[in-house]
Amino acid sequence: MRTTRTTTAPRRTGGRLLAVAAALAAATALAVPAAGAATAAPDATAALARVSDSVEFSGVNGIAWHTDPASGKVVVTADSTVTPAALARLTAAAGSDSARLKVERTPGTFSPRLSAGAAIYGGGYRCSLGFNVVKGSTYYFLTAGHCGNIASTWYTNSGQSTVAGTTAGSSFPGNDYALVRYTNTSLSHPGGFTAANAYVGEAVKRTGSTTGTHSGKVTALNATVRYSDGGTVSGLIQTNVCAEGGDSGGPLYDGTKALGLTSGGSGNCTTGGTTFFQPVTEALSAYGVSIY
Repeated sequence: MRTTRTTTAPRRTGGRLLAVAAALAAATALAVPAAGAATAAPDATAALARVSDSVEFSGVNGIAWHTDPASGKVVVTADSTVTPAALARLTAAAGSDSARLKVERTPGTFSPRLSAGAAIYGGGYRCSLGFNVVKGSTYYFLTAGHCGNIASTWYTNSGQSTVAGTTAGSSFPGNDYALVRYTNTSLSHPGGFTAANAYVGEAVKRTGSTTGTHSGKVTALNATVRYSDGGTVSGLIQTNVCAEGGDSGGPLYDGTKALGLTSGGSGNCTTGGTTFFQPVTEALSAYGVSIY
């Protein structure tokens, strides 16, 4: 899924929703529309989206957050640098939805580390990092091709001031993978995965910058999806794992086995849905890179 334009974040001004439809169901390309864009989600989902946006736009540094559909809250983890006044700003930003905000403390300080599922920003959109890869002594990361098509430069923050890297290759439609070369030498890029092929019935997890980590099973292989914007992608892994806007490009994995990159799907992480993934082995072969 793509993301929204950034005034500081994921939504494109004018609210163009990059939606997609699957062959068997209305599937949405996992990117978030611009801030203020209308959503057809139930009231609870809409409220959680508002709270997540309010956290995004609050300007408070030293925090991490995710939406927890099970508890109906946006969970914010604040590091040791976040002051009580800054926490009060988070509550004020959430306004009448503040009851859906849960704040937790963690020791230490958050530092830039781009790993599987981290948010990446480019062209006014937010997507998710898939897996870190390497070729020779040059480091890259994989994400979705429909994300790679929209930006030549990617950033670690919604204000798009801290560069991560530049798009080195992108393929969509047909496939849905992109390669980004790290250009910021101050960023760490941890690994810990090995590439593998998925199988039907396999228990898997997916991580994305919008909804965090969710689990499910592989229900089919070599699926073809024709999205509502006309793009058709084939050879996909089909699962019953949920995903939402901004999760595009994020990793599908089984333990330390790297399986796929989030392409698109239907539903959401409140009611569930079907999500499709680009097999990671195809992207590795196309670009001649290796997961580490």
